[in-house]
Amino acid sequence: MSTCACLSSRQPPTPNLGAVAPDGDLALIHAHGLTKRFGAFTAVDAIDFDVARGEAFGFLGPNGAGKSSTMRMIGCVSPVTDGTLRVLGMDPAADGPRIRARLGVVPQEDTLDVELTVRENLLIYGRYFDLPRAVVQERADRLLEFVQLDHRASERVDPLSGGLKRRLTIARALVSEPELLLLDEPTTGLDPQARHAVWDRLYRLKQQGVTLVLTTHYMDEAEQLCDRLVVMDNGRIVAAGTPRELIARYSTREVLELRFPAPSEAEAAVGRLDGMADRVENLPDRVLLYAHDGETLLERVHEQGLRPESALVRRSTLEDVFLSLTGRTLTD
Repeated sequence: MSTCACLSSRQPPTPNLGAVAPDGDLALIHAHGLTKRFGAFTAVDAIDFDVARGEAFGFLGPNGAGKSSTMRMIGCVSPVTDGTLRVLGMDPAADGPRIRARLGVVPQEDTLDVELTVRENLLIYGRYFDLPRAVVQERADRLLEFVQLDHRASERVDPLSGGLKRRLTIARALVSEPELLLLDEPTTGLDPQARHAVWDRLYRLKQQGVTLVLTTHYMDEAEQLCDRLVVMDNGRIVAAGTPRELIARYSTREVLELRFPAPSEAEAAVGRLDGMADRVENLPDRVLLYAHDGETLLERVHEQGLRPESALVRRSTLEDVFLSLTGRTLTD
Protein backbone atom coordinates (compact mmCIF):
# COMPACT_ATOMS: atom_id res chain seq x y z
CA MET A 1 0.00 0.00 0.00
CA SER A 2 1.30 3.43 -0.84
CA THR A 3 1.42 6.00 1.92
CA CYS A 4 1.77 8.99 -0.35
CA ALA A 5 -0.83 10.53 -2.62
CA CYS A 6 1.95 11.37 -5.05
CA LEU A 7 2.18 7.63 -5.66
CA SER A 8 -0.51 5.59 -7.34
CA SER A 9 -3.06 3.13 -5.95
CA ARG A 10 -2.99 4.45 -2.39
CA GLN A 11 -5.75 3.71 0.08
CA PRO A 12 -7.33 6.28 2.43
CA PRO A 13 -4.90 7.53 5.08
CA THR A 14 -4.92 5.80 8.43
CA PRO A 15 -6.50 8.07 11.04
CA ASN A 16 -4.52 9.45 13.94
CA LEU A 17 -4.91 6.91 16.72
CA GLY A 18 -4.59 9.34 19.58
CA ALA A 19 -2.11 11.54 21.37
CA VAL A 20 -0.59 8.73 23.44
CA ALA A 21 -0.75 5.06 22.57
CA PRO A 22 -1.46 3.19 25.85
CA ASP A 23 1.27 0.64 26.64
CA GLY A 24 2.54 1.06 23.12
CA ASP A 25 -0.33 -1.05 21.73
CA LEU A 26 -1.30 1.54 19.13
CA ALA A 27 2.15 3.08 18.74
CA LEU A 28 4.12 2.97 15.53
CA ILE A 29 7.13 3.76 17.75
CA HIS A 30 7.24 2.89 21.45
CA ALA A 31 10.12 3.86 23.75
CA HIS A 32 10.43 3.29 27.48
CA GLY A 33 13.57 4.17 29.43
CA LEU A 34 15.39 4.56 26.11
CA THR A 35 19.08 5.24 26.77
CA LYS A 36 22.13 5.81 24.60
CA ARG A 37 25.64 6.04 26.02
CA PHE A 38 28.96 6.68 24.34
CA GLY A 39 31.48 5.50 26.92
CA ALA A 40 30.90 7.60 30.04
CA PHE A 41 28.78 10.14 28.16
CA THR A 42 24.99 9.70 28.23
CA ALA A 43 23.51 11.18 25.05
CA VAL A 44 19.94 9.97 25.67
CA ASP A 45 18.92 9.51 29.29
CA ALA A 46 16.02 7.09 29.90
CA ILE A 47 13.31 8.79 27.83
CA ASP A 48 9.72 7.62 27.26
CA PHE A 49 7.55 8.46 24.24
CA ASP A 50 5.06 6.96 21.79
CA VAL A 51 4.37 7.92 18.18
CA ALA A 52 0.91 7.08 16.81
CA ARG A 53 0.32 6.09 13.22
CA GLY A 54 -0.49 9.03 10.95
CA GLU A 55 0.81 11.83 13.19
CA ALA A 56 3.72 14.23 12.90
CA PHE A 57 5.90 13.91 15.99
CA GLY A 58 8.83 16.18 16.78
CA PHE A 59 11.94 16.26 18.93
CA LEU A 60 12.73 19.91 19.72
CA GLY A 61 15.93 21.02 21.35
CA PRO A 62 19.38 22.59 20.94
CA ASN A 63 22.35 20.85 19.37
CA GLY A 64 23.62 18.17 21.73
CA ALA A 65 20.22 17.60 23.34
CA GLY A 66 20.07 13.97 22.17
CA LYS A 67 17.68 14.35 19.24
CA SER A 68 19.87 12.86 16.53
CA SER A 69 21.04 10.03 18.78
CA THR A 70 17.40 9.14 19.38
CA MET A 71 16.67 9.23 15.65
CA ARG A 72 19.62 6.96 14.89
CA MET A 73 18.27 4.38 17.31
CA ILE A 74 14.81 4.60 15.73
CA GLY A 75 16.42 4.23 12.30
CA CYS A 76 18.25 1.07 13.43
CA VAL A 77 21.72 2.43 12.68
CA SER A 78 22.79 2.88 16.31
CA PRO A 79 22.18 0.18 18.95
CA VAL A 80 20.15 0.88 22.07
CA THR A 81 22.25 0.95 25.23
CA ASP A 82 19.38 0.36 27.63
CA GLY A 83 15.58 0.50 27.80
CA THR A 84 12.87 -0.62 25.38
CA LEU A 85 12.40 0.49 21.78
CA ARG A 86 9.88 -0.92 19.33
CA VAL A 87 9.56 0.39 15.78
CA LEU A 88 6.68 -0.87 13.63
CA GLY A 89 6.09 -3.45 16.37
CA MET A 90 9.61 -4.87 16.04
CA ASP A 91 12.84 -4.81 18.04
CA PRO A 92 15.63 -2.92 16.23
CA ALA A 93 18.24 -5.25 17.74
CA ALA A 94 16.65 -8.33 16.19
CA ASP A 95 14.73 -6.91 13.22
CA GLY A 96 16.88 -4.01 12.00
CA PRO A 97 16.87 -4.94 8.27
CA ARG A 98 13.09 -5.53 8.26
CA ILE A 99 12.47 -2.18 9.95
CA ARG A 100 14.85 -0.27 7.66
CA ALA A 101 13.08 -1.70 4.61
CA ARG A 102 9.89 0.04 5.75
CA LEU A 103 11.47 3.39 6.70
CA GLY A 104 12.20 6.51 4.71
CA VAL A 105 15.11 8.56 6.04
CA VAL A 106 16.04 12.19 5.36
CA PRO A 107 19.44 12.59 7.07
CA GLN A 108 20.83 15.80 8.48
CA GLU A 109 23.34 16.06 5.62
CA ASP A 110 22.31 15.46 2.01
CA THR A 111 23.92 12.30 0.62
CA LEU A 112 22.93 12.72 -3.01
CA ASP A 113 25.16 11.64 -5.88
CA VAL A 114 26.03 15.08 -7.23
CA GLU A 115 27.53 13.72 -10.45
CA LEU A 116 24.19 12.20 -11.52
CA THR A 117 21.02 13.91 -12.65
CA VAL A 118 18.05 14.58 -10.42
CA ARG A 119 16.05 11.71 -11.91
CA GLU A 120 19.00 9.28 -11.89
CA ASN A 121 19.37 9.77 -8.14
CA LEU A 122 15.84 8.41 -7.65
CA LEU A 123 16.24 5.58 -10.16
CA ILE A 124 19.42 4.24 -8.59
CA TYR A 125 18.07 4.54 -5.04
CA GLY A 126 14.90 2.67 -6.01
CA ARG A 127 16.97 -0.24 -7.29
CA TYR A 128 18.42 -0.71 -3.78
CA PHE A 129 14.98 -1.97 -2.79
CA ASP A 130 14.87 -4.51 -5.65
CA LEU A 131 11.97 -2.68 -7.25
CA PRO A 132 11.29 -3.43 -10.94
CA ARG A 133 12.79 -0.85 -13.27
CA ALA A 134 9.39 0.19 -14.65
CA VAL A 135 8.01 0.72 -11.13
CA VAL A 136 10.98 2.85 -10.11
CA GLN A 137 10.70 4.96 -13.26
CA GLU A 138 7.01 5.59 -12.66
CA ARG A 139 7.55 6.51 -9.03
CA ALA A 140 10.49 8.76 -9.85
CA ASP A 141 8.40 10.79 -12.28
CA ARG A 142 5.53 11.10 -9.83
CA LEU A 143 7.76 12.04 -6.90
CA LEU A 144 9.63 14.68 -8.89
CA GLU A 145 6.31 16.27 -9.70
CA PHE A 146 5.31 16.09 -6.04
CA VAL A 147 8.43 17.95 -4.87
CA GLN A 148 8.20 20.31 -7.87
CA LEU A 149 11.45 19.18 -9.47
CA ASP A 150 10.03 17.58 -12.62
CA HIS A 151 11.33 20.49 -14.70
CA ARG A 152 14.87 19.85 -13.36
CA ALA A 153 14.81 16.05 -13.85
CA SER A 154 17.61 15.95 -16.43
CA GLU A 155 19.91 18.42 -14.65
CA ARG A 156 22.91 17.37 -12.58
CA VAL A 157 22.50 17.64 -8.81
CA ASP A 158 25.76 19.47 -8.07
CA PRO A 159 24.68 23.00 -9.12
CA LEU A 160 21.29 22.83 -7.40
CA SER A 161 20.55 25.09 -4.44
CA GLY A 162 20.37 23.71 -0.92
CA GLY A 163 16.58 23.93 -0.91
CA LEU A 164 16.24 21.98 -4.16
CA LYS A 165 18.65 19.31 -2.91
CA ARG A 166 16.62 18.99 0.28
CA ARG A 167 13.42 18.45 -1.70
CA LEU A 168 15.18 15.83 -3.82
CA THR A 169 16.36 14.06 -0.67
CA ILE A 170 12.76 13.93 0.55
CA ALA A 171 11.62 12.51 -2.80
CA ARG A 172 14.35 9.89 -2.63
CA ALA A 173 13.23 8.84 0.85
CA LEU A 174 9.72 8.20 -0.53
CA VAL A 175 10.75 5.94 -3.42
CA SER A 176 10.16 2.75 -1.39
CA GLU A 177 6.73 3.96 -0.20
CA PRO A 178 7.77 3.89 3.48
CA GLU A 179 5.30 3.62 6.34
CA LEU A 180 7.37 5.96 8.48
CA LEU A 181 9.45 8.98 7.40
CA LEU A 182 12.32 10.09 9.65
CA LEU A 183 13.64 13.62 9.10
CA ASP A 184 16.72 14.82 10.98
CA GLU A 185 16.91 18.64 10.95
CA PRO A 186 15.11 18.83 7.59
CA THR A 187 15.64 22.56 6.94
CA THR A 188 18.91 23.42 8.69
CA GLY A 189 20.91 25.93 6.68
CA LEU A 190 18.11 26.82 4.26
CA ASP A 191 16.91 30.36 3.58
CA PRO A 192 13.34 31.27 4.60
CA GLN A 193 11.88 30.69 1.13
CA ALA A 194 13.45 27.24 0.83
CA ARG A 195 12.35 26.31 4.35
CA HIS A 196 8.75 27.17 3.57
CA ALA A 197 8.90 25.15 0.34
CA VAL A 198 10.08 22.09 2.30
CA TRP A 199 7.43 22.69 4.98
CA ASP A 200 4.75 22.73 2.29
CA ARG A 201 5.82 19.32 0.95
CA LEU A 202 5.99 17.83 4.46
CA TYR A 203 2.60 19.27 5.38
CA ARG A 204 1.11 17.66 2.27
CA LEU A 205 2.61 14.31 3.27
CA LYS A 206 1.10 14.66 6.73
CA GLN A 207 -2.31 15.42 5.21
CA GLN A 208 -2.01 12.22 3.20
CA GLY A 209 -1.51 10.11 6.31
CA VAL A 210 2.26 9.66 6.25
CA THR A 211 3.72 9.30 9.76
CA LEU A 212 6.48 11.89 10.21
CA VAL A 213 9.11 11.94 12.94
CA LEU A 214 11.44 14.92 12.83
CA THR A 215 14.11 16.62 14.86
CA THR A 216 14.58 20.35 14.79
CA HIS A 217 16.02 23.23 16.77
CA TYR A 218 13.74 25.64 14.91
CA MET A 219 10.75 26.29 17.12
CA ASP A 220 8.64 27.77 14.35
CA GLU A 221 9.24 24.58 12.36
CA ALA A 222 7.99 22.43 15.24
CA GLU A 223 4.97 24.68 15.67
CA GLN A 224 4.17 24.49 11.94
CA LEU A 225 4.59 20.76 11.39
CA CYS A 226 4.13 18.81 14.62
CA ASP A 227 0.91 17.40 16.04
CA ARG A 228 2.85 16.56 19.20
CA LEU A 229 6.41 17.06 20.30
CA VAL A 230 8.85 16.60 23.13
CA VAL A 231 11.38 19.19 24.26
CA MET A 232 14.79 17.64 24.96
CA ASP A 233 17.69 19.10 26.89
CA ASN A 234 20.85 17.31 28.02
CA GLY A 235 19.53 13.97 26.83
CA ARG A 236 16.26 14.16 28.76
CA ILE A 237 12.67 15.03 27.88
CA VAL A 238 11.75 18.14 29.85
CA ALA A 239 8.26 18.67 28.40
CA ALA A 240 5.80 16.92 26.07
CA GLY A 241 2.48 17.74 24.42
CA THR A 242 0.96 19.57 21.48
CA PRO A 243 2.46 22.98 20.65
CA ARG A 244 -0.67 24.68 22.01
CA GLU A 245 -0.61 22.60 25.22
CA LEU A 246 3.04 23.42 25.86
CA ILE A 247 2.49 27.14 25.37
CA ALA A 248 -0.54 27.11 27.69
CA ARG A 249 1.31 25.06 30.32
CA TYR A 250 4.68 26.79 30.39
CA SER A 251 4.06 30.35 29.23
CA THR A 252 1.50 33.14 29.36
CA ARG A 253 -0.95 34.24 26.68
CA GLU A 254 1.15 37.24 25.64
CA VAL A 255 4.71 38.53 25.88
CA LEU A 256 5.79 42.17 26.06
CA GLU A 257 9.21 42.76 24.47
CA LEU A 258 11.06 45.91 25.53
CA ARG A 259 14.32 47.19 24.06
CA PHE A 260 16.46 49.76 25.87
CA PRO A 261 19.36 51.87 24.52
CA ALA A 262 21.98 50.28 26.81
CA PRO A 263 22.34 47.11 28.92
CA SER A 264 22.62 49.22 32.06
CA GLU A 265 19.23 50.80 31.37
CA ALA A 266 17.70 47.36 30.80
CA GLU A 267 19.20 46.12 34.08
CA ALA A 268 17.76 49.10 35.98
CA ALA A 269 14.37 48.62 34.31
CA VAL A 270 14.21 44.95 35.32
CA GLY A 271 14.53 45.96 38.96
CA ARG A 272 11.57 48.33 38.65
CA LEU A 273 9.49 45.81 36.67
CA ASP A 274 9.86 43.02 39.19
CA GLY A 275 6.44 41.81 40.32
CA MET A 276 4.56 43.45 37.44
CA ALA A 277 4.56 40.34 35.22
CA ASP A 278 4.30 36.60 35.73
CA ARG A 279 7.95 36.31 34.71
CA VAL A 280 10.69 38.69 33.54
CA GLU A 281 13.59 37.61 31.30
CA ASN A 282 16.54 39.96 30.78
CA LEU A 283 18.18 38.86 27.52
CA PRO A 284 21.22 40.51 25.90
CA ASP A 285 19.11 42.33 23.31
CA ARG A 286 15.73 42.78 25.02
CA VAL A 287 13.64 42.36 28.14
CA LEU A 288 10.71 39.92 28.00
CA LEU A 289 7.71 40.32 30.29
CA TYR A 290 5.25 37.41 30.38
CA ALA A 291 1.63 38.36 31.08
CA HIS A 292 -1.89 37.53 29.99
CA ASP A 293 -2.58 41.13 28.90
CA GLY A 294 0.43 42.73 27.25
CA GLU A 295 -1.21 46.05 26.42
CA THR A 296 -2.26 46.66 30.02
CA LEU A 297 1.23 45.74 31.16
CA LEU A 298 2.74 48.22 28.71
CA GLU A 299 0.59 50.98 30.19
CA ARG A 300 1.95 50.10 33.63
CA VAL A 301 5.51 50.22 32.27
CA HIS A 302 4.91 53.76 31.02
CA GLU A 303 3.32 54.70 34.37
CA GLN A 304 6.63 53.72 36.00
CA GLY A 305 8.32 56.37 33.89
CA LEU A 306 10.16 53.85 31.74
CA ARG A 307 10.66 54.79 28.09
CA PRO A 308 12.07 51.85 26.09
CA GLU A 309 13.32 52.40 22.53
CA SER A 310 10.68 49.99 21.30
CA ALA A 311 7.86 47.89 22.71
CA LEU A 312 6.11 44.93 21.11
CA VAL A 313 3.17 42.89 22.40
CA ARG A 314 2.97 39.43 20.82
CA ARG A 315 1.53 35.97 21.42
CA SER A 316 3.64 33.39 23.25
CA THR A 317 5.53 30.87 21.13
CA LEU A 318 7.46 27.66 21.66
CA GLU A 319 10.62 29.75 22.07
CA ASP A 320 9.07 31.21 25.19
CA VAL A 321 8.33 27.69 26.39
CA PHE A 322 11.97 26.76 25.95
CA LEU A 323 13.12 29.85 27.81
CA SER A 324 10.76 28.99 30.64
CA LEU A 325 12.11 25.43 30.82
CA THR A 326 15.83 26.05 30.41
CA GLY A 327 16.43 29.78 30.76
CA ARG A 328 18.30 30.05 27.45
CA THR A 329 17.55 30.29 23.76
CA LEU A 330 18.08 27.54 21.22
CA THR A 331 21.25 27.78 19.19
CA ASP A 332 22.17 26.78 15.65
